[in-house]
Amino acid sequence: MAATAENASVIDQVRAYWNRRPCNIRHSTKPVGTREYFDEVEARKYFVEPHIPAFADFERWRGKKVLEIGSGLGTDSVNFARAGADVTVIDLSDESLELCKKRFEVFGLKGRFYSGNAEELSKVVPVEKYDLIYSFGVIHHTPDPDKVFEQIKQYCKPETELRIMLYSRWSWKVFWIIFGYGKGQFWKADELVRTYSEAQTGSPVTFYYSFDGVRRLMHDYDVTKLSKDHIFPYQIDKYVKYEYEWVWYFRWMPMPLFRWFEHRLGWHTLIWARPRPGVVSA
Repeated sequence: MAATAENASVIDQVRAYWNRRPCNIRHSTKPVGTREYFDEVEARKYFVEPHIPAFADFERWRGKKVLEIGSGLGTDSVNFARAGADVTVIDLSDESLELCKKRFEVFGLKGRFYSGNAEELSKVVPVEKYDLIYSFGVIHHTPDPDKVFEQIKQYCKPETELRIMLYSRWSWKVFWIIFGYGKGQFWKADELVRTYSEAQTGSPVTFYYSFDGVRRLMHDYDVTKLSKDHIFPYQIDKYVKYEYEWVWYFRWMPMPLFRWFEHRLGWHTLIWARPRPGVVSA
């Protein structure tokens, strides 16, 4: 399923959207770009999305080459670097990338940074082979995700691992958007999900996938594992004030039941994959 703004310059719209409000930019009230700011951004991100560190498995990539597609403010990027990985990042948003660069500088870390469109990856990032290609919550915001996965093949060895997060079609958030904002208008699901998928409304592009949809999209890759995670349980009016109170219908749930629910209706589809034999050269 997909939802796309009808305009010939959708990429420019996507860039402008994320430049206006880089993802997680409001995760701290400290002065933007300071060590304290970045520390709070990381603490809040992993508090709200605690599944990310285990999925990324930062320590595993010590001494390895990591390409991150869509760094945002660089929360995961700096943790790959801290773990000893050789990190290369690309982001479409100039504002996000500048903050990612600043973050590396603040913490004395090294990386390579490229500004550009992942659908044209090889025009932006020098082609070389990576051990891990990582992208968390990014590829579903580009107009043609197929082009991104076609480009990625040029950066793969046979043993390269992909770890990708894409939004889930069959998820609590999709149902919540349809009923909460759309008053049950399932036939408007694509438009509704596009509009309300992010904290800043009006995303120009948002795709969301079933497990079968993921496999179709990644047909040149062996998808070795798929799982779901992440239901946002907090009251939004309090969350924006940095208060963390769960909504009433989740508060009564024992944590094991809530986690069971997340694994079946989570918004995040976590994907582990490798290129199919014969698709790439050593």
